[in-house]
Amino acid sequence: MGFMIHSTDDGRVPATEYLPAGAITPKAGMALTQTGGLLVSAVGATAPSYIAMCERETACEAGENIPVIRVSGDIIFETAFSADADSVALGDKVTISADGLSVTATTGGPAEVVYIDGTEKGSMCRVRFN
Repeated sequence: MGFMIHSTDDGRVPATEYLPAGAITPKAGMALTQTGGLLVSAVGATAPSYIAMCERETACEAGENIPVIRVSGDIIFETAFSADADSVALGDKVTISADGLSVTATTGGPAEVVYIDGTEKGSMCRVRFN
């Protein structure tokens, strides 16, 4: 599913930036961070700084610019749970899945759950990164 913008606190549309990627295969909505000046997938407890706004079938060449939006605390993203989330409650902070496209049911991560539409694997939820 990826991290798709649900809303912003002030209703603005986040600006698109073009930044150099590492040898990743970006998917729309993929959580990203920068390492050594290149974008890489943000997974686990790593807070994303950017969200990919493009989709590729093959890996980027290192240094190739891709479109992204900058993550800020006033953006709520819609995504899905990558596992059953029976123990997740509103306000819990969960980790990012290994593919960078959803959240897990494991607490201790950067994604604060602000809405839950079911607890089964694949259920939609909304998160923000503070």
